[in-house]
Formats: sequence, structure tokens, C-alpha cells
Amino acid sequence: MDSKFNIQEYLANGVEVILKDAFKATLKNPKEGLYLAKFAKHARKASEIRREYSKKGQNIPVFLIASITSSCNLHCVGCYSRANNSCSDEAPLNQLSADDWEDIFKQARDIGISFIVLAGGEPMIREDVIKKASKFPEILFPIFTNGTMLNEDYLKLLDKNRNLVPILSIEGDEKLTDSRRGSGVYKQLMDSMETMKKKNIVFGASLTFTKGNISSLLSRDYIEKLHDLGCKVVFFIEYVPVNEETVDLAPSDSERELLLSELDELRSDYSDMLFLSFPGDEKESGGCLAAGRGFFHINSHGGAEPCPASPYSDINVCETSLLEALESNLFRSLRDGGLLLDDHEGGCVLFEHKEEVESLFDN
Repeated sequence: MDSKFNIQEYLANGVEVILKDAFKATLKNPKEGLYLAKFAKHARKASEIRREYSKKGQNIPVFLIASITSSCNLHCVGCYSRANNSCSDEAPLNQLSADDWEDIFKQARDIGISFIVLAGGEPMIREDVIKKASKFPEILFPIFTNGTMLNEDYLKLLDKNRNLVPILSIEGDEKLTDSRRGSGVYKQLMDSMETMKKKNIVFGASLTFTKGNISSLLSRDYIEKLHDLGCKVVFFIEYVPVNEETVDLAPSDSERELLLSELDELRSDYSDMLFLSFPGDEKESGGCLAAGRGFFHINSHGGAEPCPASPYSDINVCETSLLEALESNLFRSLRDGGLLLDDHEGGCVLFEHKEEVESLFDN
């Protein structure tokens, strides 16, 4: 790895690309364009704030992932949230209140975090938190949702507050989607996309790619269908194994290289859409971006975790600040110990080194 590689610069450049492409995607939507023009100013200010912290020796990531609830109305096959017990059908206990999340959003804004992914469980269960998020135009909130709770009240909220961008999870065609998410979910997603297209609400799709489905998800027929439905943002999310039996589903370097090569062509051919991958090419980005190198995760109880796929925490943001959480013993051990830089075979490096992560947590 190039010793001169700067992870913060890499992510800052990524934000600029996102904004540039987003402008292209919304030229025909004045309301969205006006918001993005203002957000671009906020993003530049946030970048300056992060640079100042960097001078003091503290890296502030551009992204935060916030799981605002542990509840979900679906039981998707292979769900890592249920597999690691961060999502269940039990009544939530000690979950952060809407005011707690509002305080977290304020702290995030003040230290230069520009993007907060709202996740769960199913985040749209927490309308109270999403309304709090709408009050922070300086931050863009992608809402990763199964799309089944997108009612008229939510459509009005999204239309009024353009910093809230629903990202609908879909597995491909009807057969694949319903086989994982439940009968009838695909039709609900199609209906929601059609409605948002008519209302000129910008939305995206989240496609979980595995070793077996990446080619079909990248097919021009499928991308063209999303395009015609009005989808403006497509996230390709790398599948994270939930147990040893599902490791073979995890993409390897060959699938990642296929995705990266196809992304270049898709971005060129579809100038009115934005294509992103997560976590992206780890070799290019200098290793796994978890534990505050590029992002970190806050669970529904306030625990600061390296990422949603690695549910370990030694600090809670209810008892400390975001700045202090970023310097927790667990985060520093992961960043300084070299584990995040490991050149591994497909899947998630933290999952592959689960025992090592657990030993750090135990210490």
C-alpha cells in the first residue's frame, strides 16, 4: 500500500464526486437542485472543520451510520442484524429517544460529519427520529428502508425536506426479492417507486450483491428498469456473511473488480444517476474504513461500534461525546493494530477476524 495514501482526502474527494453527480441527476428538479446548492456549501464548511481536527491529530470520518431502531416489520433471509441480535421482535429496551438522536446529529454537524445513514431494523418505524433529522439541512440522510412503510405522511415529509433520501432495499427481480424479503414486498417497492417518480422525490435503491447475483444486478436490462422507475441513486452493498455457512456467498476480489469496472461504464452511460459501492475497493481505499477511519456505527442503544457488521462496543454516546467515542480503546486498537489493513479474501475483514476483534473487546 502506498504510504502516502490519505484516507481523509480519499473520502473528501468522494464527497465532491457525489455532489457533482447529484447535481447532474437533479437539473430538471429545481427544488432538489436548490437544496443541493446549499448542501454543497455546508459540505465545504464540514471539510474545513475536519481538516482542523486533522491538524490536531484526530481524524473525523465523513460518514456515520445510525441504527435508530432494533425493530423491523420483516424477517429477511440472511439478515445480519437479526443474526447478531441487534434486531429482534422483542419490545425495544433502552433505545435512544428522538431527543438523544437530535443531540447526536448536532454533535455530528459540529465536528464535520456530512452524511448520516439512517438504518435499523426498519428506520421508518422511528418517524420521530426522522423528523428530527429533517431539521439538519447541513447533513444528508440516506434512509435505508425496506419500503413497506412509505405512506402518504412520509411522502409529504420527504417532499418538504430534501436532505432525507429514501434508499429502498431490493434484491433484483420479483422472485429474488420476495424469496428473501417476503411475498408481496417487490410489488410494494415498485408501487412506492412509481409514486415517488410522479411526485419528483429523489430516491435510491440498495442492492445487496453476492458472489452469485452480481452479474444480474449489473445487467443493463435491470439498471434500465431502475432508471425508468425514476431511481437516481444505486448503492451496491457487499454481502456480509451472518455465519460460517454463508461465507461462500461473500464476493471475492473477482466480483469486486467486475463491479468496479462496470461502475465506470454505468456512470458514463447514465449521467442522470449516481452509482456507489459500499464498502468499495478496500485495496484502493487503504483498507477497511470501519472504526472511524472512514465511518463508524451507533446502535439503537447508543453503543459506538466499528461497523454494523461488527457489533462490538466499549463506549456509549449517552455517556460521552462523539469525539471521545471515536477515540475509544476498541476503535484505536483496530486502527493502530493493522487488522483493518489486512489483505483478505472477499467478505468482511472484521468478520474474518472475528476472534481477534472479540479479544480486543474483551481487553
